[in-house]
Amino acid sequence: MKLIRVHVKNFKSVHDSTPFEVHDVTCLVGKNESGKTAILDALYRLNPITEADGKYDVTDDYPRTEVAPYQQAVTAGTRKHDTVVEATFQLETGEGAKLHTDLGEGVLTGDAFTLLKGYDNQLRHLLSASDKIAGKALLNRGGLLKDTELSKSTWNTLSDLSKVLDHRAAVQAQKLAEQTAIANAKTDSTEKAAALAQAQTFQEPAKEKAIRDLTKTIATQTLSEYIYTAYISPNIPRFLYFDEYYQMRGCENIQALQQRIASSTTKKSDHPLLGLVELAGLRLEELLNPTRTRDLVNRLEGAGNHLSRQILKYWSQNKHLQLKFDVRPAKPGDPVEMRQGDNIWSYVYDSKHQVTTDLGVRSKGFVWFFSFLAWYSRLRNSKQNLILLLDEPGLFLHAKAQEDLLRYFEVELKPSHQLIYSTHSPFMVDSNHFDRVRIVQDKSIDADSVLPPEEEGTKVIVDVLEATSDSLFPLQGALGYEIYQTLFIGPNSLIVEGASDLLYIQAISALMDQAGKTTLDPRWTITPVGGADKIPTFAALIGSQRAMNVATLMDFQKKHHQMIENIYKKKLLKKSHVLTFADFTGKPEADIEDMFERDFYTALVNQEFANELSSAIDPNSLNPAHHRVLSAIDEHLKKSPLKSGYGFNHYRPARYFVENSSTLSPQLSADTLARFENAFKALNKLLPA
Repeated sequence: MKLIRVHVKNFKSVHDSTPFEVHDVTCLVGKNESGKTAILDALYRLNPITEADGKYDVTDDYPRTEVAPYQQAVTAGTRKHDTVVEATFQLETGEGAKLHTDLGEGVLTGDAFTLLKGYDNQLRHLLSASDKIAGKALLNRGGLLKDTELSKSTWNTLSDLSKVLDHRAAVQAQKLAEQTAIANAKTDSTEKAAALAQAQTFQEPAKEKAIRDLTKTIATQTLSEYIYTAYISPNIPRFLYFDEYYQMRGCENIQALQQRIASSTTKKSDHPLLGLVELAGLRLEELLNPTRTRDLVNRLEGAGNHLSRQILKYWSQNKHLQLKFDVRPAKPGDPVEMRQGDNIWSYVYDSKHQVTTDLGVRSKGFVWFFSFLAWYSRLRNSKQNLILLLDEPGLFLHAKAQEDLLRYFEVELKPSHQLIYSTHSPFMVDSNHFDRVRIVQDKSIDADSVLPPEEEGTKVIVDVLEATSDSLFPLQGALGYEIYQTLFIGPNSLIVEGASDLLYIQAISALMDQAGKTTLDPRWTITPVGGADKIPTFAALIGSQRAMNVATLMDFQKKHHQMIENIYKKKLLKKSHVLTFADFTGKPEADIEDMFERDFYTALVNQEFANELSSAIDPNSLNPAHHRVLSAIDEHLKKSPLKSGYGFNHYRPARYFVENSSTLSPQLSADTLARFENAFKALNKLLPA
């Protein structure tokens, strides 16, 4: 049974959320104060795992601007209690099998139903069922579907059918009484016995009576009510809510915890700890009075080892952590509320730094992640049908750890539970599943004037065209990161300085392919970064990702020497993966433009800038002291500036080359092709076998 649609009204900041679809995993995205928590809170109270939490309070929860007139109208009896949540569920394949077997295929229209709950705090349901289909199925179960008398009867509802069956039973009872009287009047014992046996044929069969009784029972409460009570209600999932307040403290007084459990006053932070205790296979009483110390130690170690494995499986921030637990008598120097009785303590051992610290003083992100795993371990063991509602999960986690958390959702939670979570972090938006995103926004918090009533309050939308820029920001961030990952980054990334390098390399590689020469292996993804000074940063960003093979082919000037050395000395890249164009031109300084002959490249410039040059540049007039052709051209243009007044842009000749490569390729020298081929061969050797 799955939740497929939600509609929230008149709850805190929500006047009318508008109905929105939900999936196996649904992500509510919105900025602070947009109403994400209100949506989750309202949904949780519809059918919470803790029944005491399932109350809507008019004073606390009804939108403040309208609460007074609403209360007055309800008190006066001129208005019914408002509905807060409508949630539509759908039976999954196989779940309706018994229902259809008992009451007929298609008895429940659409295999869906809606739960409703409002400020009267009465859980109601809406479902549509067919009396005709149910009636025929019941008759068939009783072997009465082809009965001539029943087939001629007219009935449209189960109430009608119940009356028909009652009438039929009354007629049978009358005939039985009459035939029994006749039989009893006979004096011959043999004839009397035969007549009594014949009279029994008019008695209502037990199977028919059972169907008549069931039909009457259903008719007295309506078919939909019977279906809901008998087949649906026991399987409706409960909602379970988790936020930052469920985080463990790391230590607790056992006797005080027992008292809170007995008085049903447990704190949110108690639940992960109780999950930990259950995970160890213990009861609180056993923590206080273990029959054998070694058994207690072993179980606590087992719980710590289990959670350690779970955390390290999805915690990429520090792989050297181990969780430990201990139970000790209280001491005078312990926290005030833990100075009597016995305490349970949780520690984190860091094998890298060989230090043990209290769980509660670790990073907020780690404490949240650990608490969540302990909390969920308890739920998983309970085997309950639950829908998880997570408010801002991983709020304190690093972006990479948030990615780990998404992976945990997908691998561990999604197969067993539906999950609805809220976030404003781009890294908690799964860019592979934008269809799961629902945008939560409240335009009224940004509006300078009063909005029309239909636009007031929190809305949940799917159409990005209706979303504000603030609401869209997490999606934009997630999309931008995804584009960065997929468009310019691959398992083998070649970092180059700019777009002109990308154009030249791709165009020359294509020409080499046509000529049957070595091309740049297509496994390389060329990543332009916008300048030599940005290469170290991008090498660090890209190279830090697991299973990435990164190299760079860059310009070389003497001023770049130290920067290039730092790239491999600081282990951003291997030395063999740092290549420059000077390596292939034989010059002390070189850009990609120097891979071409100087007269060929000068001709490119003359053709691209023909309308802006006072006269064509003579390659022989360029200063030979400049090893780099771009430096020589810059010097020339300082004396004879372009007519446009704009500076020289070396991207334009690259674009011109690509657009006209078919006509320009015959002009490429053998030395130019050899230089590029040697560069391609060197780069291809860096690829994994």
